[in-house]
Amino acid sequence: MRNTLHVRPTQREKAEAFRALHEGEPFVIPNPWDAGSARVLEALGFKALASTSSGFAFTLGRLDGAATLDEVVEHTRAVDGATSLPVSIDLENGYGPDPANAARAVAGVAAAGAVGGSIEDWDRDGGCLYDVEHAAERVVAAAEAARSLDFPFTLTARAENHFR
Repeated sequence: MRNTLHVRPTQREKAEAFRALHEGEPFVIPNPWDAGSARVLEALGFKALASTSSGFAFTLGRLDGAATLDEVVEHTRAVDGATSLPVSIDLENGYGPDPANAARAVAGVAAAGAVGGSIEDWDRDGGCLYDVEHAAERVVAAAEAARSLDFPFTLTARAENHFR
């Protein structure tokens, strides 16, 4: 049996690799729903992974949007721990309507290993898009949380109007 030492990249190295992917040619980023699918996708040669909120919720036997932030943080830790690839997390609406919710979501998944995440402008509980000013406040809070980290967290502000 061969003894091979695999050095996992640091979170900063993953973050820089993820950022570099965004500066080059378009790339495909698949959506693992658990640690096992993350390993398979890495073995297939993908360069980064992005979580799927619906796929993760389905693994819990729930509908999309029914996972809690604490569960998503643990999911992030499991997916990140299973692969050496950069991981970006679907943070839905930031797990609450307030700007502080969006900031807390970014900080939580970053602490669990994610190097990117997306916040959407859809108020699931209210059944409507946030008004533009409120949506912008939420993105500002999430961006401030991302900038406070010691690595370059890639934040995506998603506009859901084409879906809704």
